[in-house]
Amino acid sequence: MISQLPSGSSLEPMPKRLSFCTEDDFVHWLDRREHPRPAGLTLGIGDDAALLQVPRGSELILTTDMSIEGVHFTFTHHPPRAVGHRALARSLSDIAAMGGTPRFALLSLAVSPSAHRAWLESFFAGFWALARRFNVALIGGDTAVVNGPCTADVIVTGETPRGTALRRSGAKPGDQIFVSGRLGLAALGLRLLLSGSRSHSALDEAARRAHLFPEPQCALGRFLREQRLASAMMDLSDGLSVDLPRLCKASSVGATLFAERLPTVKKNNAEDGRQLALHGGEDYQLLFTVPVGRAARVPAGVGRTPLTCIGEICAGPGVEIVSASGTRLPVQARGWDHFARPVIECRARC
Repeated sequence: MISQLPSGSSLEPMPKRLSFCTEDDFVHWLDRREHPRPAGLTLGIGDDAALLQVPRGSELILTTDMSIEGVHFTFTHHPPRAVGHRALARSLSDIAAMGGTPRFALLSLAVSPSAHRAWLESFFAGFWALARRFNVALIGGDTAVVNGPCTADVIVTGETPRGTALRRSGAKPGDQIFVSGRLGLAALGLRLLLSGSRSHSALDEAARRAHLFPEPQCALGRFLREQRLASAMMDLSDGLSVDLPRLCKASSVGATLFAERLPTVKKNNAEDGRQLALHGGEDYQLLFTVPVGRAARVPAGVGRTPLTCIGEICAGPGVEIVSASGTRLPVQARGWDHFARPVIECRARC
C-alpha cells in the first residue's frame, strides 16, 4: 500500500545542507555504525558489491520497495525516524508473506541538496532500530544528491528452507480466509496525520503508530510455514479489496467475505470502519488461506497479533462480501493502485 499525500506537503526548506564532505565520508559514517559482520556475509559495505553465502538446503528470497517523498511520505507529516522505519518495514513484510527469515538489506538513497545531516541521522536511526530487532544487516547500496524528491529504495534478502516458501497461488475452494491484526488502523492513522488531529485517545495513538511504525509479521509468517497451516499467503499493503483479488487470481479461485467478521477499527461508525478495512491499506498484516481441515489449528493469535477468519475461498471468479442480513455484493477494488488515476486522487481521503 502506498499513500498518496497532498502535493502541497512536499519537501520544505531545510535549515542547513548535508555536512558530509564526500560520498566516501558518508559511506565511512555508515560503516562505523554497523554491527559485527553477521553469519553468511563474506563482504559488506565498502567494496563494489557484497558477497553472501546461501546456506545449503535454503532458497534465497529477494524483494524491493521504494519510498518516495510526496507519494509514500512527506517531511511535513512523517518524522525522519518513521521514514527510515517504514522504508525497511515494507520489504520485511514481503519476506514475512513468504514465511521467510530476513537477513540482509541494500539501501539506495537519493536526497535533496538542502537535506540536512540531522534528518539523515534520524532516518538511519529508524532504519537501524528495526533492522536490529529483525537481525537484518545493511550490507551496501547507493547514494545520490538530486534536485527532486527524496527517494529510498530498499532491497531485502531472506531465506526459507528449500521448497517451503508460501505463495499466493496455493488457495483451493473451501479454504478459510484469515487476516492478522486490525484492518484499517494504519489508514486511520494517515487520516489523523493529514487532518492535523491532536487527539491522544488510545485508539488514535495506536492508529498513528500503525501508520508511522508498521510492524512486519515475520514471526507469524514463519509460524504459519513451520506449522504447515497456510495454503496461500501475501501481505496486505494496498488494501484488502485489492490484495485479496490478487491472491484469488494467482490461485484461479474466488472468495466470499463476511462483513461482520472483519476486524475493523471502531472509530466513527461501523460502515466507516468497514471501508477503512477494505480499502485503507498499508496495514502490512498477513492475508492467508487455510484448508478447512486445518482451520481449527489456527490459534486466536500469535504473540500480540490476533488472527481472524473473515471468509472462505470459492470456485467461482470474483470476490463478494455478505452483510449480516445475507445481502451479497461484489467487492470493488478501491485500495491503492499507482496506475489508476481516480484511485490516486481519492487516496488521501480514505
